[in-house]
Amino acid sequence: MTSRGTPSRFLKSVLQNGVGRYVCQLKRISLVFSKNAQSSLGVRNFIEDGVVDYAKKNPGTVVYISPTSCRIPKIVAEYLNGAVREETITCKTSEQLSELVTKLANQSGLDIIRIRKPIHTDSPSIQGQWHPFTNRPPNRGPVGPQKQQTN
Repeated sequence: MTSRGTPSRFLKSVLQNGVGRYVCQLKRISLVFSKNAQSSLGVRNFIEDGVVDYAKKNPGTVVYISPTSCRIPKIVAEYLNGAVREETITCKTSEQLSELVTKLANQSGLDIIRIRKPIHTDSPSIQGQWHPFTNRPPNRGPVGPQKQQTN
C-alpha cells in the first residue's frame, strides 16, 4: 500500500507473456448454477448457445458445468498463477455472460492495481540516466535561444 491508500506496483509481464507465443492465463472456468432457479435462466441459455463456441475458440481453457441446487449462480475462474476469482452472475443474460467470460479469459489473474512507473528495470544503470546534454563540454555555457545573424 502507498500513502495514497491504493495498492501499486511496478509494471511487469506475466511469465514474459508475448515474448514468444501468447499463453492464455485462464486455466479453468466453472459455471455453477441451478437447474430450476429463475436467477440461473441466463446461465442456462448461455450453456445452450455459447459454451460450445467459447470452448472451440479457447482450446487451452477447461470449461466445467456444475448444475447444483444453489441460490446464487456464479462463475469460478482459476488462473495459472493460482489465483481464483469468483463472479456472481445472478439475472444476467447470455450476451452479458459471454462478455464476462471473455473478460475473465483476457485477464492474468493478478489484481488490478495502480502502476507506479511505465518503465522499470531490476538492474538500473550505475552511470545515471542519459539525456541530450550528458556528454556536452562544460565550457560551452548554458543552452539558450539561437541568435539570428543579420547581413
